[in-house]
Amino acid sequence: MIHYSQCPVCKGSSIKPSFSANDHTVSHAMFVVWHCDQCDVMFTQDVPEQEGIGAYYVSEKYISHSDTQKGITNKLYHFIRKRTLLSKMRLIKNETGFEVGDMLDVGCGTGAFLHTMQQAGWKATGLEPDERARTMVRSLYNIEALPSTEIYHLPNHSYHAITLWHVLEHVHELHEYVEKLKDLLREKGHLFIAVPNYRSYDAKVYKENWAAYDVPRHLYHFSPQSMKELMNLHGLQVKKIKPMWFDSFYVSILSEQYKNSKGNMIAAFFRGLLSNIKACFDKEKCSSVIYVICKTDPHK
Repeated sequence: MIHYSQCPVCKGSSIKPSFSANDHTVSHAMFVVWHCDQCDVMFTQDVPEQEGIGAYYVSEKYISHSDTQKGITNKLYHFIRKRTLLSKMRLIKNETGFEVGDMLDVGCGTGAFLHTMQQAGWKATGLEPDERARTMVRSLYNIEALPSTEIYHLPNHSYHAITLWHVLEHVHELHEYVEKLKDLLREKGHLFIAVPNYRSYDAKVYKENWAAYDVPRHLYHFSPQSMKELMNLHGLQVKKIKPMWFDSFYVSILSEQYKNSKGNMIAAFFRGLLSNIKACFDKEKCSSVIYVICKTDPHK
């Protein structure tokens, strides 16, 4: 188990326990979530080491690895995914200024986005830690995704775009990973990092039952302030923050199920909707956000 004596993001010592959350997906064990007063990140304390975390992903409920469509929540996930793949592709083209280029998709899951970008003419490489998911990428799209450990063997300055869709919160070697991502970018390249936002309205409503805490798989729980702090430490800057409007509904449905096994779909819908309405006035309060990140200009 990993016990942090200092903040895993800023290395500050002003850390304290905040609440306990249940692993609703696999073990049903309780984990304590701590907060850093200095950089505003939250993190899961006493998490399994990297070698032992794999057991907490072995579940058909874990949608990004299994691609299952069983149950209304997973059906909703696939419905939303079909509509967000193209919007993500447009975002990458708009922010990088390239219609085609070289892209790395870190944590590519079962390969849907990787396939979307290849179909659009991009030279897209995928990294995925789960062998079962890599097998599905091959069978679904005839694409060979690489094990995630290969990231340290990829040539630097190779990519116009690097995407991490709900991945960074899972990475044990946080600072080493971010530094490598920076090295892999071309000079004018962009990182696109999507993570849940615990400063959202739906997170405040559901508290320890907020599904996006997803302990212990989510090692860190970012706010916009903490993400900016992390990027600044590595000579990177958050250029834009883009809301992920569908996530509030998906997360609220799961959260309602965690509160009550029957789940209140109507309450989930209205809480997701209210979360989005509030985020219309402050995008840094959206349930999940995409951080568009570039290298800091040394001449500014």
